[in-house]
Amino acid sequence: MRKPETPDWVKNAVFYQIFPDRFARSKRLKHPASLRFKPWGSPPAEQGYQGGDLLGVVDRLDHLQQVGVTALYLNPIFSSASNHRYHTFDYYQVDPLLGGNDALRELIDVAHAKGMRVILDGVFNHASRGFWPFHHILENGPSSPYIDWFVVKNWPLNPYPRAVGEPLNYEAWWNLPALPCLNTRNLDVQEYIFSVATHWLEFGIDGWRLDVPAEIDDDVFWQTFRKRVRAVNPEAYICGEIWEDARRWLKGDQFDAVMNYIFTWAVLSFCGAETLRPDYNRNHLSLEPRDAPAFAEAIEAMHGLYDWEINQAQLNLIGSHDMARPLWIVGDDPSAIRLSAFLQMTMPGAPCIYYGDEIGLSAGDDPDCRGAFPWDERKRWNRDILEAYTRLCALRHQWPVLRTGTFEQVLASGRVYGFRRRLDGVEALVFINTGRERVVAELPLDNRAPVQYRCVWPADVADIDVTQPRGELSVVLPEREGVVLITSTDRSRA
Repeated sequence: MRKPETPDWVKNAVFYQIFPDRFARSKRLKHPASLRFKPWGSPPAEQGYQGGDLLGVVDRLDHLQQVGVTALYLNPIFSSASNHRYHTFDYYQVDPLLGGNDALRELIDVAHAKGMRVILDGVFNHASRGFWPFHHILENGPSSPYIDWFVVKNWPLNPYPRAVGEPLNYEAWWNLPALPCLNTRNLDVQEYIFSVATHWLEFGIDGWRLDVPAEIDDDVFWQTFRKRVRAVNPEAYICGEIWEDARRWLKGDQFDAVMNYIFTWAVLSFCGAETLRPDYNRNHLSLEPRDAPAFAEAIEAMHGLYDWEINQAQLNLIGSHDMARPLWIVGDDPSAIRLSAFLQMTMPGAPCIYYGDEIGLSAGDDPDCRGAFPWDERKRWNRDILEAYTRLCALRHQWPVLRTGTFEQVLASGRVYGFRRRLDGVEALVFINTGRERVVAELPLDNRAPVQYRCVWPADVADIDVTQPRGELSVVLPEREGVVLITSTDRSRA
């Protein structure tokens, strides 16, 4: 197997995940007068549509740029009969409620003009009852030429069971009748999916986030997918939704990266150790209080799974649409979120911010985690968290060593963790103290000539005392704080 190659832009990006129906509604998008949306900010448990759209994303790009976002990951945007749009019925049409294909065209063009990338959510394991080939067999039965696009067990099809738990007679994702599985063993179905993927790359998107790709249990399929995608755009990002060990897909011939939920649970367990909600359980999230040695062990194991090239392109998230809001998980302790963001922005991998996490939204699992962004309720915004994200993104953009430098764990004791990163003669030492007391971190230095370190985080350096007595670095770390020391005065961006 050849050495993996991942897009360089990803390693330098800060992503922002958007759930389109709940992010922003634009006054520029004119819907038919008879359409009715739920009031913006309605309880998400009521389901329904609140009317967010892609022009609303365009209208808020300045906010995202101010935070430091350089890439967007959009939850599904194609025509669908669900507000989350994982029930696709037309893969070639952006949902009219989101503004249609013209709105995506504007979003891509404006984002690219601002130096921002756009990746879409690809839902290729299953479609919906409204997907035209499935509708065709509903109307024609076994006579439909599309019969082999799905796995039908007997007739007549029963897409609307009258009783809960009534057995289905076709394969569906998690046995949900609204989500018939595509028969991806069918070569025509494969070609259809590949054509959809390349169509939108030609349209201008910068990559795909793949929904439940493990359920297409076919390495050759994903190898071909990668070849077709890269033939259109050699810099396209391919990121899979795999929650655990993903070595099968990250050998360089299938995906570039996965949504790094191992990073998620490790960081939240360390930074929120004192306040984690004991009653919150989520499959694949190993949330439990961890000290620095346990955190270091988890990070070392995570990095050990993959080639370094892959580790640099991993999508490092602390929140998403499939889990409770991170602030809620850590018992509404804003310091735990600030510390988590600190690690996101200083460790290898591409940070990804779930919409609203940067202003401290707090809510339980789906559907509550999919609430509307409170643009007109600024009093709900946690300004300290927003400032922390903004300043930390700026720190990451300012120092290339924090994006693509080497990584070496150098300290893990009690509640204090430290690592070293190096790039082109520049060294960064990063420390984090998740404890509630001020501590002194001591690190032996090698036998090279003395090096002068400059504190670049936090901005208020009055409380940071750095000394180097007799070949040892000594740093006073404030409680619940991170510290970054840099050996270079070069502030240029890469």
